[in-house]
Amino acid sequence: MENYTAYIWIALMIALFYFMLIRPQKKKEKADRMLRNSLKPGDLIVTIGGFTGRVLNVKDDIITFETGAGKTKLTVKKWAIQSK
Repeated sequence: MENYTAYIWIALMIALFYFMLIRPQKKKEKADRMLRNSLKPGDLIVTIGGFTGRVLNVKDDIITFETGAGKTKLTVKKWAIQSK
């Protein structure tokens, strides 16, 4: 009987680890991926570097956007977009 309690504790720890760490991270990654795939020209974005601007063009995994009063054009990878 004592051997089974050790296995039960290990199984409980693994389940706790999954529900507290892995599952929420996967959920956040899925939401980020959906946000980045839904970008289209005209959307306002913020990059992980803090740049803000309006999307001009979206190609595969590259996004071109303009920022500032001078309408400076910047090109970044999709993974660099933090929010919309």
